[in-house]
Amino acid sequence: MSVSDTPDWPTSHLLAADAAFAALTSDPAPLTLDCDSLAHDIGKDPDLPSGVVPLPVLRDWLLKHPGDYGGRDAVWRELVLRARLRGAEWTIAAVGMAMPALVRIAGQLSAGYRGDPADIDSEVLTGFLEALRDHLDLTRPALYASLTMAAWRAGRRLRLADDQAMPVEDIEHVAAGSRTPKMPYGHPDLLVRRAGTLRIIDEADVQPWIEVRLGRRAPEPIAARLGITVDALRMRLARADERLAQAVAEGGLTEVASTDAVAATTAQAKRRTSIRAGRAGARGPAGTRGVAVAA
Repeated sequence: MSVSDTPDWPTSHLLAADAAFAALTSDPAPLTLDCDSLAHDIGKDPDLPSGVVPLPVLRDWLLKHPGDYGGRDAVWRELVLRARLRGAEWTIAAVGMAMPALVRIAGQLSAGYRGDPADIDSEVLTGFLEALRDHLDLTRPALYASLTMAAWRAGRRLRLADDQAMPVEDIEHVAAGSRTPKMPYGHPDLLVRRAGTLRIIDEADVQPWIEVRLGRRAPEPIAARLGITVDALRMRLARADERLAQAVAEGGLTEVASTDAVAATTAQAKRRTSIRAGRAGARGPAGTRGVAVAA
C-alpha cells in the first residue's frame, strides 16, 4: 500500500506535497544543500548559513531574511536545476521549500470560492510545477517571485472562471452562440521540420527548437540530453531563429524549393556540422553550466 492510501494522507495535492517534503527532509538522511558551494558557484558571498544545511532549516532561514535576494536566487537556481535534472525527489523538495507561500496563495484565492478548495490547491501547485519544470528562465533574477507568481496566476484563473460562471437549471434554454471550435492557425512545427529537411537549419536542432520555442520546455534537460552546455543550446537556437526568419521572409518554407537552393543549404549545413564537430572535439565533453561556442 502506498503512503497516499493511508487514512491520514491529505486529500489536497498541496498538503500531500507538504507531507512528502516532510518525509524527504526528516532524519536520518534529510535532503540538504551545501551553501558554501552555492556561494562559490556565483562568485559572491551571499549571507547564507554556512556549510551543509537541511532544507527545512534553510527554508526557515530564507523566511527570516526576505531581503537577501542574492542568496535566495542562488538557492532557488540550484533547486530548479536539481528538479529539472534529477527528477521527482528534488521536485518535491522545491515545492516544499515554497510551501509557506503556496499555502498562503491558495488560502487567499479560496476565500469565498463556491467549489472545493482542494481544486484551488491543485491549480496553484500545477502552476508552480509548470514554471519549475519548464517555463522559468534561470538567467533572470527573482526566481522565487516568478515561481510563486506562476502559482498565483494558475489559481486565479480557476477562481475567475468560477466567478464568471452563471448556474442555470436547464442549459438547453440558455442563449448561446456557435459552439463550433475555431480552426487552429498555422502549424509552425511542420514548417520547422520542413526547414530541417531542406537543411535551412540543422536537423539536430529541429526537435530542441520545437521543445524550447513551441513547447516552452526548460533548456537544461535538453542540453544535458544533447551533451552540450545550456549556453551552446541557446546560441544554436538563436541562430536557428535567424535562419528560420530569413527563410520565411524569402518564401523558402512555403514555396517549392529549387534544386540550386536545396544544394546551397545542404552545403551550408555540411560546413556547420564540420565546424561544430571540430569545436566539440577541441573542448571535450560539455557540462550543463559552462559556456561553449555553437556553430
